Amino acid sequence: MDAIVNKMSDKDKDNRPTQAEAEEAVRTLLRWTGDDITREGLLDTPKRVVKAYKELFSGYDQDAEEELGRTFEEVAGYDDIVLIKDIPFFSHCEHHMVPIIGKAHVAYLPDGKVLGLSKIARVVEIFGRRLQTQETMTAQVAHSIDETLQPRGVAVMIEAEHMCMAMRGIQKQGSTTITTTFTGAFKQDPHEQVRFITLIRG
Repeated sequence: MDAIVNKMSDKDKDNRPTQAEAEEAVRTLLRWTGDDITREGLLDTPKRVVKAYKELFSGYDQDAEEELGRTFEEVAGYDDIVLIKDIPFFSHCEHHMVPIIGKAHVAYLPDGKVLGLSKIARVVEIFGRRLQTQETMTAQVAHSIDETLQPRGVAVMIEAEHMCMAMRGIQKQGSTTITTTFTGAFKQDPHEQVRFITLIRG
């Protein structure tokens, strides 16, 4: 599935501009805004922006399936819901490159194996640190856990505010977008969906 891409391909890495080219692109944008790139406050801005972007978009260099690779089988027969809620994340809208700020709730039903709890938060971060739509990110988190762990079901809900709505366009601050993806038992059994949402809201 094209939407579930885990990391940047080697071909894309080879085609990446150099640091100097990226900094020059920032200077071009600064000139386009009408500012003076020779003034003191902007002299180091291109270097700072490129450094910040390297961190903000570091998810392209990381593989979610590798992060999820280690599982634990000593679960003492535990087979009920595992839920990690209120995982904060920051992403960027692929349409306007402005921030998406939100939280993710991720649950799964184990089938003999469990993940380290920090792994799920890391997967949210990996997909968050890419240009995104919220719908795609929700599906990516769910499918990466589903394919790697192969549990009885996965549920993901993301709640986020999009700065492309708050800062520009219709300029509606405070509105929240909610997206969900369910697989396996969560998709087939409405009771499991209700239980997931009740645990989040409770």
